[in-house]
Amino acid sequence: MSKENREIEKKDLLAPKIYEQSRKQIRKELIKFKKNRRIALGPYATFYFESFETMLGQVQEMLYIEKGGDEQLKDELTIYNPLVPSGKELVATLMFEIDNPVSRSIFLGKIGGVEKNVFMKIENEKIYAIPETDIDRTSAEGKASSVQFIHFKLKDEQIIMFRNINSNIEIGIEHKEYLHTTKLTEENIKSLLTDFN
Repeated sequence: MSKENREIEKKDLLAPKIYEQSRKQIRKELIKFKKNRRIALGPYATFYFESFETMLGQVQEMLYIEKGGDEQLKDELTIYNPLVPSGKELVATLMFEIDNPVSRSIFLGKIGGVEKNVFMKIENEKIYAIPETDIDRTSAEGKASSVQFIHFKLKDEQIIMFRNINSNIEIGIEHKEYLHTTKLTEENIKSLLTDFN
């Protein structure tokens, strides 16, 4: 398995027929795994912390739905491998979820640049998120994307602090239009610890 290498490879995937037969159970287990990796922040923002397992599940599901074979697989690996944590970072998909399309558009128009204002605080040390660089997450007009991909790069001493179950760990956004912070639970921390070397 390529989990140790922090990269999904073709050999990690189930054959399409086997995946189809096991899909229901695999998705059920993945939902359970993701439970403590989901952190709500304020009324609209949710962090979904990614891992080798979540990205493998995403690649497998995309291949199942689109049936694009090896050509599609290359594209999926290019998209999703950068979101597999490197062993010294946490990676999250940050989503702003508002059902009403008009309200959502107005809100996203107010929070341009939000991806530069996301942080994790371990005790008194603040680590600002680094946005994924594949595309701009704020348009030229200043409108934020409802989906952001972010990396929290941690130093060795910060990982040691993170591993201390008694550490106070928070995640937050300090954009003038969206000021929210929340504390990670013990369950969140235990789940995220598996992303480090």
